[in-house]
Amino acid sequence: MGKLEEEARWDRRKGYLQDAVLGTVAVAGILAVAMIAPNTLQLLGGMGGRKRRFGEQARTALGRLADKGLVTFEKRDGKSFARITLAGQKELALQEQMAALRIKKRKRWDKRYRVVIFDVPEHRRAIRNSLRNTMRSAGFLQLQQSVWVYPHDCEDLIALLKADLHIGKDVLYLIVEKIERDAWIKKHFGIG
Repeated sequence: MGKLEEEARWDRRKGYLQDAVLGTVAVAGILAVAMIAPNTLQLLGGMGGRKRRFGEQARTALGRLADKGLVTFEKRDGKSFARITLAGQKELALQEQMAALRIKKRKRWDKRYRVVIFDVPEHRRAIRNSLRNTMRSAGFLQLQQSVWVYPHDCEDLIALLKADLHIGKDVLYLIVEKIERDAWIKKHFGIG
């Protein structure tokens, strides 16, 4: 395995760990930082070595989540606790919707495309780029600059993105029966 592949693999594993830690904090509501390591990392199945490194990796992931504003730390009786923030709850909901899309992808295609069209103004470029990146990572196919297609129901994800990014009026969700010259789209998604 080349160096670039190894780095990419490591970054993915860090992301999985952060998602697991965030999910654990969300389920627990508030979680003692000292308690998080054994339980969370065992769910992931040996994230890289010895058991004593588990605590280190979980605390590092928790620190990265705090840097992103997804969790906050509280002190009670001399112990440190992590609590999920509103931004963390939104991120978790977005991750859940993207996971649901991956599950729907395995189901039989209903012969309808879901098309998302957006027109986010230039002064909100960062939000527009965030929307594009999220759609790309969720598996959408870009037809034109601000036109994306997906072959399965993704209305919940789009509604969540519209609310989270405050772009409700700038985004349209369409259900389309036919797209002209769509053989390449079907090939891309492996449907047909």
